[in-house]
Amino acid sequence: MPRKSVSDMTFESIYRMPIQKAERRGRTRAVLAGKPCDDAGYSLSRLCKTLPSKGGTMERMKFDVLVIGWGKAGKTLAGKLAGAGKKVALVEKSSTMYGGTCINIACVPTKTLITSAERRGDADPATYFAESVAHRDAFISKLRAANHSMLEGKVALIDGRAQFTGPHTVAVFAPEAGDGAEAELSIEAETIIINTGAFPAHPPIPGIDLPHVYDSTTVQHADPFPGRLTIIGGSFIGLEFATMFNEFGSEVTVIDPAERLMPRVDEDVAASVRETMEAKGVRFVLGARVSGIEEADGGLLVSAGEERIAGDAVLVAVGRTPASADLGLDAAGIEVNERGFIKVDEHLRTNVEGVYAAGDINGGPQFTYVSFDDHRIILDDLLGEGARTRDDRVAVPWCAFLNPPLASVGMTEAEAREAGHDVRVAKADIAKIPVMPRPKILGNPAGMAKFVVDAETDKILGATLYCVDSQELINTVALAIRLGATAADLRDGIWTHPSSSEVFNGVL
Repeated sequence: MPRKSVSDMTFESIYRMPIQKAERRGRTRAVLAGKPCDDAGYSLSRLCKTLPSKGGTMERMKFDVLVIGWGKAGKTLAGKLAGAGKKVALVEKSSTMYGGTCINIACVPTKTLITSAERRGDADPATYFAESVAHRDAFISKLRAANHSMLEGKVALIDGRAQFTGPHTVAVFAPEAGDGAEAELSIEAETIIINTGAFPAHPPIPGIDLPHVYDSTTVQHADPFPGRLTIIGGSFIGLEFATMFNEFGSEVTVIDPAERLMPRVDEDVAASVRETMEAKGVRFVLGARVSGIEEADGGLLVSAGEERIAGDAVLVAVGRTPASADLGLDAAGIEVNERGFIKVDEHLRTNVEGVYAAGDINGGPQFTYVSFDDHRIILDDLLGEGARTRDDRVAVPWCAFLNPPLASVGMTEAEAREAGHDVRVAKADIAKIPVMPRPKILGNPAGMAKFVVDAETDKILGATLYCVDSQELINTVALAIRLGATAADLRDGIWTHPSSSEVFNGVL
């Protein structure tokens, strides 16, 4: 059967075909219905109007919705809006980021490596790390393909770098195109959703560009395996990697300018975390600012205050920067704050009508599950009653995957007292809770549990759990706070045995 030409088909029929290819122009891979370009298939240019450009023509396409960036909110919105009958395009500048930050370079791959590290036993550190990285890569490759297939045939998927040329027009460049390159494609859309996320911050530290100085993305493929790792930054990201590499077999030193570890966490909890990590061999250098990194004796020497820390590699984990600088936001008139995050209202609308910002790029809490909630707010604004807002969020939990995990929700004790509450604190070391045997069964009874309760109403104001299964337990506490449950409700609950949920019986 002869292949049909594009001229014989309507745009709608091509847009909906699950196996549709488009012509490669230069280095841009424009993908309709999710199939990467090659030298065969239908021509994208036959589907588009043309505009004059310096090099000849630039292809133009029009959609109902354009999503820039394949993050949690973006990919979910793209799929649901397409399912609602909208013509949707999704532009992603890297084929290695299909599915977003979480599944490719953050939450899922790092927790995969942490889990592998916990199981190392007596295996050779370097060999075991290499095997763990290979497992990580194979797993993430499958997740990336699965995410791609979820939108395949529903959304026009375009590989390229997006840059605004007006409030509702975007030029798409080849992913690797530098300054001065010509755009390959122009997209116009009534609704545009920016979901480009954030990337690791690179502070102006002398020596930060030396070999074997990593960030939170590149350190996942550290080569060779660092027998000694110096981590700049005692944030939750830094502490997760400290946990990971310590259990892979590295000698780990963490440097932070704060006088105590995790200053936003209650001091007794932070002390418990430090005690546990130090008992496993992690060293902390606190109250010291890094002034430089230099090569010395075949390794790297980090200067921090009066300290000189020698190591084989350095991880810089000092926060994240919004991926907004190359979006051409000025051309659209989109406002950003002093740090470069896009300003939004409670509905996640920017100051430009019809343009939204979702996920890390809008300056909210940088959690995948918050990005997922962002998609609910935007979807309701576009297709629903517009009633959902960021102000609806109550008791949003967080978790740092240390060993054991550290999770928290609501107010700390210090915050509750500062807010004027009559506070009752219920806390205990995990090893001393007789009705909670699960951590002992697992051989990991480290940590503590702490609940902050309003003494007058018995309402739960907050909790911090540093124990086995805290990443699950904290969701129960969060739900209790949202529903207005009391400490007695959790204390008197009937929980399975042996389970970590018995922490409620034993502490409250």
